Amino acid sequence: MAVTTPSATLAEGVRAVLAAATGTELAGAEVRRLTGGASREIYAVRATDHTGREITAVLRRDPPGRGEIDRMRAEVACLRAAATAGVPVPEVLASGDTAPGIDAPYLLMNTVPGESIPRKLQRDPGFAAVRAHLAEDCGYVLGLVHRTPVTTLTALDDRDPLDALEHTYRDLADPRPAVEIGLRWLRDNRPSGRAAGLVHGDFRLGNLLIDADGIRGVLDWELAHLGNPIEDLGWLCVRAWRFGAAAPVGGLGTRDQLLDGYQRATGDRPSAAELHWWEVFGTLKWLVLSRFQAERHLGGAEHSLELAAIGRRVCESEYDLLDVLGLLEAVPADSAPQAPASTVHDRPDLTEILDLVAETLAGEIGPALPEDAGAQRYLLRICVSLLQIGGRELRAGAGHTDRVHDLLRALDCPSEAALAERLRAGALAGRDPRVRAAVNAAVEARLRVSNPRRLG
Repeated sequence: MAVTTPSATLAEGVRAVLAAATGTELAGAEVRRLTGGASREIYAVRATDHTGREITAVLRRDPPGRGEIDRMRAEVACLRAAATAGVPVPEVLASGDTAPGIDAPYLLMNTVPGESIPRKLQRDPGFAAVRAHLAEDCGYVLGLVHRTPVTTLTALDDRDPLDALEHTYRDLADPRPAVEIGLRWLRDNRPSGRAAGLVHGDFRLGNLLIDADGIRGVLDWELAHLGNPIEDLGWLCVRAWRFGAAAPVGGLGTRDQLLDGYQRATGDRPSAAELHWWEVFGTLKWLVLSRFQAERHLGGAEHSLELAAIGRRVCESEYDLLDVLGLLEAVPADSAPQAPASTVHDRPDLTEILDLVAETLAGEIGPALPEDAGAQRYLLRICVSLLQIGGRELRAGAGHTDRVHDLLRALDCPSEAALAERLRAGALAGRDPRVRAAVNAAVEARLRVSNPRRLG
């Protein structure tokens, strides 16, 4: 869907690059920015030659002024290497550190047919037949990725992923008990290493193009690195990438199906314990990355409604981490709702105002937006979600917070940050029933406000 109308300068720059790449004189080019892309801009390109024949492509570029030349070069190298190994990927038509009109590191690829929207792939009747074997297909394609020769990929990051993740977390200066528990478990239970291979880094629904025959394209290689290949399999099993569906592999199938496909491609079948370790790692990684993304807004580096909203979703990954570690436990419900504080203000009260605005945005303003207002619809959904969060927080009152503080005081910890520091130092253990009670209560309190459906 279109986000903005790109400049004529960009369109002319893309036309020139595409004409040179295809050896075809082009009469003109239309570029349309698409939603998606964590850090890169993505454009659909449509051009016509002098005979009227249409040529389509996809442009990925860094935001002008914030280009990362080495990372873009590495992504191009990954696409080309993966293609030689039989991985279904878009063809690289052109790439460069910059070009007139594009003004940033870029990558121009051919258009690959297929659907990428997770909910359509999980629910649309048109994909019913392919859904039956998609989990196995994912395993098979990952096997092809991991068989890719890495001789041309020496520029890729090859740091220890757990060390890198912990470094990112420490830099946030936001100690969290659930993260400390996860890090300790990962350190204590790490499986034997494997020979380093190409790791895609973000293999999941949303980054795959799929049609009725299966996987047609593996997209978004910007997080690719060298490391233990099983990282990709564990990442695909993380609950966040099930998009609300129940099946453990992308909401599509079973872990055994995933491993069946992987074994078919590689002759190797990782153990359940090894896969589980990487699923725990992936869950913790998404937790830390979500908090990192939110910090871009919270720290003032980038004013963004979307990044701000992510800050309220970190608790989802905290909950998922406790779940995958087997540490979830029931938290007592409040015995009675808290009575509203007296006020001099007239009705509607604040919670009623938030409800009314959210209902109006979702029920009347959203449906009235034009079909091509994809970005505006997306931002409106975030606004509605934040309004609903605000209403739930007001209704929740102080009861949940008071309970958490009582549990922390019983541990002689004035805050969750203090508990996190004591867990890190080994003064307290994550499986201590008192610690579990405090961590569960805090995470559930946040989740009950931010996304109570996750508790179902």
